Amino acid sequence: MKKHSLLRRVIRIVLKFIIGFIAFILLYLLIAFIFGRIAVGKAGKKSAHRIEVHLINNGMHTDIVMPVKNKYYDWNRTFPIQNTKGKDSLVKLVSVGWGDKGFYLHTPEWSQLKFSTAFKAAFWLSSAAIHVTYYREIPDNVEHVHFYVTPKQYRQLIHYVELSLLKKQRHSIHIRTNAVYGDNDAFYEAKGSYSLLHTCNTWVNSGLKACGQKASLWTPFTSGIFYHYSK
Repeated sequence: MKKHSLLRRVIRIVLKFIIGFIAFILLYLLIAFIFGRIAVGKAGKKSAHRIEVHLINNGMHTDIVMPVKNKYYDWNRTFPIQNTKGKDSLVKLVSVGWGDKGFYLHTPEWSQLKFSTAFKAAFWLSSAAIHVTYYREIPDNVEHVHFYVTPKQYRQLIHYVELSLLKKQRHSIHIRTNAVYGDNDAFYEAKGSYSLLHTCNTWVNSGLKACGQKASLWTPFTSGIFYHYSK
């Protein structure tokens, strides 16, 4: 009888845990949906004195795309093109994204995702990295939108990206790895930790807020960002 009673208690605990976990996930998704559709800020329109900025979406991850160099900033100072395999001197755009270091370096494809990597990423247990990709132009097969920022807003965006980097003697720290995705990308050490509350898309969304552009109140997903730019 005691064994049966203990078994029933264990089953009840397991069921409560499962129900609680499902309830948490549903609540998380509901809050993400609602907050993702509450807009803050306003997307800048084209003018002679504004800088064009793009957002690109690979389905799970959003990056900010800016000119490699203009009169306001040269991203080669922060992310030297020499740190890429291709060292392409003809690139015009630089794409910047923040995310979990384990995902970036050890999970090139979703089929290779390990439980340990996902668990650490979800619960603040791993470090972050900045992923930088140089382009001559944005690929046709990549979903993207654009907006325009004033010089002041552009400097605010630059400052936001710079503050996200871990630095040594004021220089970004290049992660030397063979886990790059192509000839024109590289990784750098970053501040913070990835979690369910602060994802790669949350980082981009916060960057949009930092430079006064249209953004979600809060979102962990690409859909929360692109919802406002597709309207």
